[in-house]
Amino acid sequence: MPLNVAVQMDHISTVTITGDTSFALSLEAQRRGHRLFHYTPDRLSMLGGKIFARIEEMQLRDVKGDHFTLGEPVRTDMSEMDVILLRQDPPFDMNYITTTHLLERIHPKTLVVNDPAWVRNSPEKIFVTEFPDLMPETLITKDPAEVAAFRREYGDIIIKPLYGNGGAGVFHLHDADRNLASLLEMFGQMFREPFIVQRYLKDVRKGDKRIILIEGEAVGAINRVPAETESRSNMHVGGRAEHSELTEREREICARIGPSLRERGFVLVGIDVIGDWMTEINVTSPTGLREVKRFGGADIAALFWDAVEARIGKQA
Repeated sequence: MPLNVAVQMDHISTVTITGDTSFALSLEAQRRGHRLFHYTPDRLSMLGGKIFARIEEMQLRDVKGDHFTLGEPVRTDMSEMDVILLRQDPPFDMNYITTTHLLERIHPKTLVVNDPAWVRNSPEKIFVTEFPDLMPETLITKDPAEVAAFRREYGDIIIKPLYGNGGAGVFHLHDADRNLASLLEMFGQMFREPFIVQRYLKDVRKGDKRIILIEGEAVGAINRVPAETESRSNMHVGGRAEHSELTEREREICARIGPSLRERGFVLVGIDVIGDWMTEINVTSPTGLREVKRFGGADIAALFWDAVEARIGKQA
């Protein structure tokens, strides 16, 4: 049965379709005959306990430079939707959190993917700390003395914003780097929240693997190798994607976290693994689907909609 699917996302005109997961998910929904609607988070409103948005019917084409057509905005009671994809990119700030509170009012009658309450309660760099034996040594703090002590113990470290994304603000500091105090001062001025410090993993030179899980089961992976001059592996800063299979350790990690993902109702999750260690659990707007398929892996967008349609079927 065709579904009414609204996608809460950064504006469709801004996406790079060759690597955008929201586009891939929407394209597959369209292929299945579902009716697509588009809106940005600033259009979401609550009045009298009901959730509204000015949404536009959306048609997509896998054509660079001509990838979408939008209809006229129509103010719509969002409970009339069958599915809402919560897909805008972080930062995971109060604006993002507010959207989860609003969408929680209509979920699960309208299926919001991923579950907005659990997205709110599972910040990506904090959720991962529930599995301390699967991750590198990690400190969350704003206390410069704690950071200095951590570096004395572990040497090279990575410092990054607790609620950032896409590799923004990620710094690699050697054990003798003299910029630590200045960097912490800058972070303290830029961010009200604590920041995260981790032991530097030398295996990052071999790649930072993105593993995609559907309903808590691993379905594909892509390795992202940083450029020679970068410590970050994100593709938009020069990282190189390459085909990758799962190792036994990675299968162990996925098996360990799978039950927690299912308990929280997460349909689509992306985890980051460097060497033998998981560094993040991405639940807000995980990416990597098009890269996996491009390198001969599974069509994860199809697997995603299989899972969503199965959930809708159980509700009927």
